Amino acid sequence: MKLSMNWLADFTDVSDISVKDYCDRMTDTGSKVEGWETLGEDIENVVVGRIASVVPHPDSDHLLICQLDCGTGEEIQIVTGAHNVYEGAVVPVAMVPAKLPGGVKIKAGKLRGVESNGMLCSIGELGLTTHDMPGAVEDGILILSDVGLGDAPLGQDIRKALSLTDSVVEFEITSNRPDCLSVIGLARETGVSFDRAVTIPTPPVPPVRGDGDDIGNYLKVEIREPSLCYRYSARVVKNVKIAPSPLWLRMRLRAAGVRPINNIVDVTNYVMLEYGQPMHAFDYACLEGSEILVRRAAAGEKFVSLDGVEHSLEDSMLVIADAKKPVALAGVMGGENSEITEGTKTVVFESAMFRGPSVRVSGKKLGMRTESSSRFEKGLDRENTVPALHRACELVALLGAGEIVDGEIDCYPTKAEPFTMPLEAEKINRFLGVSLTEEYMADVLRRLSCRVEDGIITVPSFRDDLRCMNDIAEEVLRIYGYQKFDSAPLCGETTQGGRTARQQYEQLVRDTLVGAGLCEAQTFSFISPKFYDKIRMAEDDPRRVSIVISNPLGEDTSIMRTTALPSMLNVLENNAAVKNRDARLFELASVYIPRGGENDLPDEEKRVVLGFYENTASDGRGFYRMKGIVEALLAASGVRGAEFAPVTNDPLFHPGRCAVLTVGDKKIGVFGEVHPQTAANFTIGAPTYLAELDFDALFGARAAVTEYVPLPKYPALERDFSFVCAEDTAVATLEKCMRRAGGPTLDSVKLFDIYRGPQIGAGRKSVSFAVMLRAADRTMTDEEADGAVKRITSSLEKECGAVLRS
Repeated sequence: MKLSMNWLADFTDVSDISVKDYCDRMTDTGSKVEGWETLGEDIENVVVGRIASVVPHPDSDHLLICQLDCGTGEEIQIVTGAHNVYEGAVVPVAMVPAKLPGGVKIKAGKLRGVESNGMLCSIGELGLTTHDMPGAVEDGILILSDVGLGDAPLGQDIRKALSLTDSVVEFEITSNRPDCLSVIGLARETGVSFDRAVTIPTPPVPPVRGDGDDIGNYLKVEIREPSLCYRYSARVVKNVKIAPSPLWLRMRLRAAGVRPINNIVDVTNYVMLEYGQPMHAFDYACLEGSEILVRRAAAGEKFVSLDGVEHSLEDSMLVIADAKKPVALAGVMGGENSEITEGTKTVVFESAMFRGPSVRVSGKKLGMRTESSSRFEKGLDRENTVPALHRACELVALLGAGEIVDGEIDCYPTKAEPFTMPLEAEKINRFLGVSLTEEYMADVLRRLSCRVEDGIITVPSFRDDLRCMNDIAEEVLRIYGYQKFDSAPLCGETTQGGRTARQQYEQLVRDTLVGAGLCEAQTFSFISPKFYDKIRMAEDDPRRVSIVISNPLGEDTSIMRTTALPSMLNVLENNAAVKNRDARLFELASVYIPRGGENDLPDEEKRVVLGFYENTASDGRGFYRMKGIVEALLAASGVRGAEFAPVTNDPLFHPGRCAVLTVGDKKIGVFGEVHPQTAANFTIGAPTYLAELDFDALFGARAAVTEYVPLPKYPALERDFSFVCAEDTAVATLEKCMRRAGGPTLDSVKLFDIYRGPQIGAGRKSVSFAVMLRAADRTMTDEEADGAVKRITSSLEKECGAVLRS
């Protein structure tokens, strides 16, 4: 936001404060200053002069010799190549020595043998444009009478004549202070920062003309979307005279960085800068049906904006329309089909309040961002629309730009209620660490336009950012002054940091897997949907239902993964591609499980993913190595009661080398050798093994507290058994039965051999175990050991059909 100090002077007096001091104090009180400039400071010794005579140059057919009267009593001779000069013309004269914008220095010299003691200036040489000086020519000398300044005193500094004696301060306004995107808003901040009186005149309501004409004869307004348009105010101006704005108004717009256009458009821009309320002017003749409808656009509806660009609108966008077509994109930009032209005779002024997020989304989708939209999207004051409208009418009358039609339209479906809250002085002092009186706080808040009565603060409508005690404390503190705080040591209670139980378990998993020879990998959580096909996932597998990213970088990263196995295979494939002969990796990977609702966020779950490949024959040993890693992780976690069961129907894994891990009735995960047909989709070229375990299930099944078990005091008795059972009887089933039958005296069971052969018979196998028996409180006798063995063999025969091999 650029603030003209001359404009600021209309509301508060800071003439005794230097620009630097002003900027420092405003920054101290929270209105950050980016910088400032003095307009015209690069123009020196350029004055108003009158051409006394013009004669041709004797040695040139394109140069002229001018005698200038600059009010000094002596004429100055200047040679010029411009041909729009004439005797009696009032022009800017750069007297020797002079400085012009761009570092140009003017010195005395000779042109074709004739002395020239200065230069006549064009608008470009003074850093101006034809928008700043309508009526001036671009390729000739600036004739001041052409821009309404023919009566400027001779010898007057051209900066004063052209209203270039101003300083401009540029503020960086934070998004929570849209009220400061205006001269009045910054005047309020100036007043409270310097404890100066601020006078904000109330724009007069245009007087009733009494000619029988009324706005109802011209226009009606209907708000069809009150949730997107909170208020819509309008007035009509007839007998409009389109012309350039006066110099003072053009120069104020120029200082604020806005290009002057014509008196009607300049009035809307002037009010926006002064009041912070964006306005728009429609050519009434272009409004079909003499009505304004505030409605949503139809899907695909076409709209050509003022910059000549055609847009295809969406039904979420709010438009200002007449009976047949949109004439403006609400809060962003007007339409080409209703713009103000030289032929405009009747104007409709719009002053409205639109919902900020709606304006921002519409502008972003169409690639449009304007001074208007940048204000609306931050949230404006609903109570400001009518005062801004009255100010526009006041300026129209002041400029003689038209006649104000009696009456106004003000559609205000839902009036905003004033926000109130208690002034908690004690709490604020405790929060800030200061000792300020409640009276001081109340005084500061009143200077900030709040009303404070009986300990209750009524927040002004333009301060939407004041909603809690912390906000009030900040206001008091910034005006009191941060620099008034004395340095003091920090105080407070120390807290003991540490990892949570979940974080500790994550570290345990990492340490265990690194100890098993694996390296940690990290992969992206978004993948290509083609990955599911590469691992041959069934079409009806629920894991195929994934969260789709609305703005992906590409198809390869278009969905959020529901399994991390394809990512691990991809990393292994990359390792194989660079000739890494032995890659053993793990990842604590996140997967995203949809909840089912269209707008529901997915459940983010963690998986422990293992993967390695071996440049050896596919003999099944890799499966047992993977099983050993999983068992090591279970042992380190203190998980008891884990069971393994074969899986034959998972298309990702080899049907004879895949197992599911469960604890009780909870599935922990699956592991095994990758199916050859799946492996063919990845260029690894070696037997590959994968595991995917549910981290949360492991965490829940872990032993939260590790109990110490002392070394046994009494010797153990060992027994070896070989049982003959059916081929499809799992070893785990036999072991489970033995532990149940052996009871507390069964110390351990270890498988040491499996035999198949003609001596055993077809469809059967011999399974051999080493069993260790031990009593915790005594030495077991042979009789006790034989009793335990008998229970074991009997249970195996009854429950599993396994008989002791003879």
